[in-house]
Amino acid sequence: MDSKSTLKAVFGLLLVLFWSSSVYAGDIVHQDDKAPRRPGCENNFVLVKIPIYIDGKEASEIVGVGARFGPTLESKEKHASQTILALADPPDCCSVPKNKLTGEVILVHRGNCSFTVKANVAEAAGASAILIINNRAELFKMVCEANETDVEIGIPSVMLPQSAGMSLEESLLSNSSVSVQLYSPKRPSVDVAEVFLWLMAVGTILCASYWSAWSAREAAIEQDKLLKDASDDFLSTEASGSSRVVDISMTSAILFVVIASCFLVMLYKLMSLLFIEVLVVLFAIGGAEGLQTCLVALLSSFRWFQHAAESFVKVPLVGTVSYLTLAVSPFCIAFAVVWAVFRSFSFAWIGQDILGISLIITVLQIIRVPNLKVGTVLLSCAFLYDIFWVFVSKWWFHESVMIVVARGDKSGEDGIPMLLKIPRMFDPWGGYSIIGFGDIILPGLIVAFSLRYDWLSKKNLRAGYFLWAMIAYGLGLLITYVALNLMDGHGQPALLYIVPFTLGTFLTLGRQRGDLKNLWTRGEPERPCPHGWLQQPQ
Repeated sequence: MDSKSTLKAVFGLLLVLFWSSSVYAGDIVHQDDKAPRRPGCENNFVLVKIPIYIDGKEASEIVGVGARFGPTLESKEKHASQTILALADPPDCCSVPKNKLTGEVILVHRGNCSFTVKANVAEAAGASAILIINNRAELFKMVCEANETDVEIGIPSVMLPQSAGMSLEESLLSNSSVSVQLYSPKRPSVDVAEVFLWLMAVGTILCASYWSAWSAREAAIEQDKLLKDASDDFLSTEASGSSRVVDISMTSAILFVVIASCFLVMLYKLMSLLFIEVLVVLFAIGGAEGLQTCLVALLSSFRWFQHAAESFVKVPLVGTVSYLTLAVSPFCIAFAVVWAVFRSFSFAWIGQDILGISLIITVLQIIRVPNLKVGTVLLSCAFLYDIFWVFVSKWWFHESVMIVVARGDKSGEDGIPMLLKIPRMFDPWGGYSIIGFGDIILPGLIVAFSLRYDWLSKKNLRAGYFLWAMIAYGLGLLITYVALNLMDGHGQPALLYIVPFTLGTFLTLGRQRGDLKNLWTRGEPERPCPHGWLQQPQ
């Protein structure tokens, strides 16, 4: 194994460790099982859109969160009435307001009494809804106190972030006429973004598998030629032919998940804007390297570029590289730098996906599972890892560690870059559908292994394993998205569904066809040696 291939493999695995897996679509319904629920106080926590009109003109739109108590809001803007906003006096609305209300929405400050007391006072004074300004920057879930009895509240209650609430208060104090609408749009059951993300994941594994199988077949053909010629330099040439491939061992398969857990906890504990910047730099380096590898391999297949691909030059600190690599590298570096600079823009997801897909394909071409035994251990460990850090981690950390890291809740940015994402196109709340690199790379190792085995054993699609492995992966990912929508957009551990489909299909077919022993141990079909003397025991 040469040092350059090893470096690529280690770097690619490092990026996978930073973000291994989970499919996430962004929470709109926020649940809180710890807060008391009882009749009159059992609403879901929903985000509320609030268009602001100043002196009759729409000025801005803010987002609040609805309370557990009170009636539900309209889901469509056209059904939400435009209502005058009034400032409470006293501001906390813990006692009867001095100003008379005739159906206005009242703006109050948090504190001095419970949320339900404020809502009851506002309703008794004639308000049609109550907006409560939080005393902190973030939103807060408004619940009922355990000992409260009067929770039959007939007006909607919405919590506002501090900055948005203070801005509204300033407008009212400046004697401007302010009116608002309150509505809570529902997220569509299925968004086109999920379809495209599914196609991206399946297409990435498809491309990586064919590249990996083609490389393995070329290496096998070269090995057969050497065996037929009985060349003296057989061993050295064979070693150089396989130097670009890193086989995962049983030990590394287990350690991978252990180290991945350590990195995930490190991300969770150290998540900050500075740490995200470090991850962006690492991802840009890995993405540029992956893009270069993919472009060089693609262009080398055209006869116009073959001469440049087969001509080499020595570069200081880098070593011997082809002229084609030298020509492509500046473009790849520039692409990664441009993405890093403009990553906060709305269109940056395109560059992130291009870099991410290139990196995934490169990793799947370099890193391989040698047999089904190692693949089973790797995916089984990843299966348990995914479930633990999405679901079980809530018991120790009081929140899902993997989901918090994926969203970048503590970083001030919109998640970490080690994932593929597509903006939700028909979702009124916007956001992204995302999938972690691990949900593609880890099962992709098994799928790529199945195609290599099929090609080396000369099996057609129907008689082989690759077609069924690809179908199983696609179905597993599809079930993940079904579960995601059934769970109101809460993050789901994708490997919980993908591993049983992919691995279970492979193991079942191997057993039925009598290939399981060979798949489990050798990982490749037995090929007759062209020279009988090479088969004799030494």
